Amino acid sequence: MDDNVNEEITEFVERTGRRPEEWRADWEADYNIAPTDDIPVLIDSEKTRELRFERAHWSLVPSWSETLKPTFPTFNARAEDIAQKSTWRKPVQSHRAIVLARGYYEWQGPKGHKTPYFIRYPDGQLMGFAGLYSWWRDRSKADDDPGRWVLTATILTSDAVQTLADIHDRNPVILPEELWQHWIDPSIVGDQELVDEAVRAGIAEAETLRFDQVAPFRTEDDGPHLIQPVA
Repeated sequence: MDDNVNEEITEFVERTGRRPEEWRADWEADYNIAPTDDIPVLIDSEKTRELRFERAHWSLVPSWSETLKPTFPTFNARAEDIAQKSTWRKPVQSHRAIVLARGYYEWQGPKGHKTPYFIRYPDGQLMGFAGLYSWWRDRSKADDDPGRWVLTATILTSDAVQTLADIHDRNPVILPEELWQHWIDPSIVGDQELVDEAVRAGIAEAETLRFDQVAPFRTEDDGPHLIQPVA
């Protein structure tokens, strides 16, 4: 996520006829986001029908969970398993999100000697990953505490397209911008068929991506140098 994202999201919301001043946030550039970090998401409020740009905890946690730490990894959701997994079944019905990013990393190679690649659109445009979200209730906080509800989210993945398969066997489901509002529309009851449609749309998007080898980095590293191709 870089410094131009807020401007691009503002332009998108204005094209939809919404009012960006109601949701705009100061998002700091971050070039090294990991699961459980905050990620930027677009959601369409089920109650108010307002387009919202929010920060979400990257790992979906159901509202009934006792803790914010799930018992199994939930930062990604296999698109083909949505209908079978209880964790995803309710969110896919009306709690769908677009997770925004400039690109993403995949690491390829044997353990201890992995090589990172940064994957993005050739023109550097903003990506919209198909996602799901859930509000988790922190029972340790009072009912009047504004921090009692935590927005959590996951990113859908599918089998990797041929051009990316040598790097990783999965890739995020990337939706073209013209499908963002359709995907997050809570009036559309989501099911496996809707997810399969998103996967099909995402194939064409993923096939256009470019990938560049970048220098290895540590968890605590950050900055635009992380996405610069190695010479």
